[in-house]
Amino acid sequence: MTELEENDDVAALQALAYEGTARENGEEFKERGNECFKARMYADAKEFYTKGIDILALEERRRAKGEKTFHTEKARSGEGDDAEERDVEVEDDDDEVARQRAVLESLYVNRAACHLELGNYRSCWTDCGLALRLNPRNLKAYYRSARALLKVGRIAEADDACARGLALDGDNKPLRAVAQDIVKAAEQADAKTRREAERKAKERRREMLLKAALAARASGRAPRPSRPRWRTRGWRSLSFPAVLLYPLRLESDFIKAFNETERLADHLAYILPVPWDDKGEYSPDGVECYMETAKGGLVKVGKKATLLKILSGGTVEVVDGIVRVYIVPAAKAKGWIEEFKIKKAAEKGSS
Repeated sequence: MTELEENDDVAALQALAYEGTARENGEEFKERGNECFKARMYADAKEFYTKGIDILALEERRRAKGEKTFHTEKARSGEGDDAEERDVEVEDDDDEVARQRAVLESLYVNRAACHLELGNYRSCWTDCGLALRLNPRNLKAYYRSARALLKVGRIAEADDACARGLALDGDNKPLRAVAQDIVKAAEQADAKTRREAERKAKERRREMLLKAALAARASGRAPRPSRPRWRTRGWRSLSFPAVLLYPLRLESDFIKAFNETERLADHLAYILPVPWDDKGEYSPDGVECYMETAKGGLVKVGKKATLLKILSGGTVEVVDGIVRVYIVPAAKAKGWIEEFKIKKAAEKGSS
């Protein structure tokens, strides 16, 4: 027995607990759900609609398998004083099936409204789709599915659902309202996409300007580039934000503007010694400076070399527009370099 067959058996047993026909029970649960919905008791309303759906969807599945479905009607037997009414099972005709499907369709769109209020957007458009299978002209289903799709940013699909509904009734006010919201959302999404594209293009341009400026300065042919992200002085020199890292002490210093004409020694002169250096290991003459290469290695940089000379060598690169320099006591530099290599090797091995 399949899971669906087991579910059908459970639904059939549950249906036996209700008096009346499948359609009557579906209508009853619909009314109770409507009362809860009006009181903004959306979770309770959803449960009532679901009970009605379970009953009528079971009838649909039975018919899909070629089974006959029945409902009870009152019939009189006997004559005169002996006449009495009794329940008689009658096979569902086309009219009865159509009435059941109309109730089921209504239950689906009503439960979709609950899902929309509860933020269950996927369940909302799923129920709308089930309603549209029963009636492709259900405007509420198009409206609610459009609203749900719009809530999760699926603008194109929301637009499609809305357009299908408006094709049936171009004057439908709810659909026209959601159409306006879709237009606004599309405009906002387009604007966001344009801003992101412009940002990326600007970023690429800045990187190109940086490389071109450094190459030109190294060759002695300094152009006048447009003002890039990093700071300039008189449009003729570049300045970068820089971070001095002290890996053995897990400390750092930030330099707001490190000009290309300045040397590391110029900044170390006023930064060192640092207040946390209780052993006196960090002095301008007692430290060595290193930068990472583009390949993840280390290169020692001279404290008396200008930033332009360091960057123009082509070995190191500026990442995210920030210059990063490791500062290590000369006496401990060899050991730190070995540790750095081991960590990098481990990172490569795990990737």
